[in-house]
Amino acid sequence: MTPMPSYVAGTSDTPLLYQTIGNALDTTADQHGDREALIVRHQNIRWTYHELRERADTLAAGLIDLGLIPGDRVGLWAPNCAEWVLTQFATAKAGLVLVNINPAYRLSELEYALNKVGCKALILASEFKSSDYTGMLTQLAPEIEIAPAGKWHAKQLPDLKHAISLSDNPPAGFIKFAALSENPSPAAQRKLSELSTILQPDDAINIQFTSGTTGFPKGATLSHHSILNNGYFVAKRQSFTHNDKLCIPVPLYHCFGMVMGVLGCVTHGACMVFPGEAFEPVSVLEAIQAEQCSALYGVPTMFIAELEHPQFKEFDLSSLRTGAMAGSPCPIEVMKRVITEMHMSEVTIAYGMTETAPVSFQSKKDDPIGKRVSTVGQIHPFVEVKIVDKQGCTVNRGMQGELCTRGYSVMLGYWNDTDRTNEAIDTSGWMHTGDLAVMDDDGYANITGRLKDMIIRGGENIYPREIEEFLYTHPAVQDVQVFGIPDDKFGEEVCAWIILRAGEKSLSANDVTAFCNGKIAHYKVPRHIKFVDTYPMTVTGKIQKFVMRETMREELSISEVGTA
Repeated sequence: MTPMPSYVAGTSDTPLLYQTIGNALDTTADQHGDREALIVRHQNIRWTYHELRERADTLAAGLIDLGLIPGDRVGLWAPNCAEWVLTQFATAKAGLVLVNINPAYRLSELEYALNKVGCKALILASEFKSSDYTGMLTQLAPEIEIAPAGKWHAKQLPDLKHAISLSDNPPAGFIKFAALSENPSPAAQRKLSELSTILQPDDAINIQFTSGTTGFPKGATLSHHSILNNGYFVAKRQSFTHNDKLCIPVPLYHCFGMVMGVLGCVTHGACMVFPGEAFEPVSVLEAIQAEQCSALYGVPTMFIAELEHPQFKEFDLSSLRTGAMAGSPCPIEVMKRVITEMHMSEVTIAYGMTETAPVSFQSKKDDPIGKRVSTVGQIHPFVEVKIVDKQGCTVNRGMQGELCTRGYSVMLGYWNDTDRTNEAIDTSGWMHTGDLAVMDDDGYANITGRLKDMIIRGGENIYPREIEEFLYTHPAVQDVQVFGIPDDKFGEEVCAWIILRAGEKSLSANDVTAFCNGKIAHYKVPRHIKFVDTYPMTVTGKIQKFVMRETMREELSISEVGTA
């Protein structure tokens, strides 16, 4: 028998949607206008699809009144809230490119992101957890406080023209978010109507930052077409209808929240339920019971936290039917408990990456549990995948190689970074994921490792080079190598091996942690720090991070945990 190549192409009787995100919202509002669209429990908000469309239209006109034009970038720096969803649709309707800013970002990361893509406006919460967003922005741009709103020019943020605060009482120089919707001009409303017929599905509409092993974060640029369809087919594989309610505790700044969650619901007329600003197990359990949610999203650590909560058995979760786990693999025992104790008999597993909008593979609701745990399912409609060897040749089924994907979901490119784009997407349109995979005879894929050094900690993608570059700025650090080691709770944790400069022997692990806190996102701060004199290397001088990983496993008595 001739061996089968590791290549699959997804098909579907349902055609791709070819419309903008704004027009998709209009279509759903026309069909399901009186049904609930958005429930945000911590803000006591309940909007129907009619209300969501009306509010999105009004905000879009307000953004146009600021002088923003199609193609301008608008940053959004906030935790999960109604304003986030509203801005997602308003920017799409106005043809503005929404730039997702991670709520955990600190000063250097914020400055880099805003300048990298040239944000003209930034919509931001006043604060979140330990982060003072207003304070950080004014530290970068003190000019805001000494000039009227929209009339300042910031030296460190030269492209930024507008700072829009979600606060009811914004400081001087900031525009009040709610004020944008109060009195949009007739000219802006006419322009908005005109744009609904001019904007194209293939236009860039979203930038999400994803790190790279060779440097700082890159802005993966996605189109209406890519993220709208990906959200649609993720939800379709779960058999979503207008009767479903999806509980979304995952962050909106990530594809999991804004694509798989928001766009998945809107394209099916389903209801979005946000239990809180950020994940907290009790608020999720409360939301499912109170709102009778039929679906739940999360990374495995979220499901574990819910199952292990002391009050878990006090909640009635019998309304649950389906959902999606992504970000890292789910242990089979956890999957069994999700199916039985959380009543999610049709739960699915999804795999992808930001650059592919994000999902390429997803299990089906009736797949055997073994397939739903040991693999990431089968190919998505209208997506191609092949697995190749180091020479770029497609390997046979059952052989390991790098997973490559092609199709509507692949990003337009990294913003203003042709070299990195060309490294990722070859001349035939294949996106090289950097993930190692094996495909079985039935087309199910298993992610077996990574070509790159990416660490996946609780669903967050972390790239060692970015942390290494930061730690190099410490005056006592001569050299540093960062890598991931297994962790039962988060899947992986960040570990750093540091070589100190001569005479700098007083630096402690606590000192390194203190140096990181407040300057890089909390999930990037190394959990394990080891001071060494040398690194294990090959005879050609290449550092062997796998040896470091094994050494730390032995020293910390850590058993191997599967990663994906």
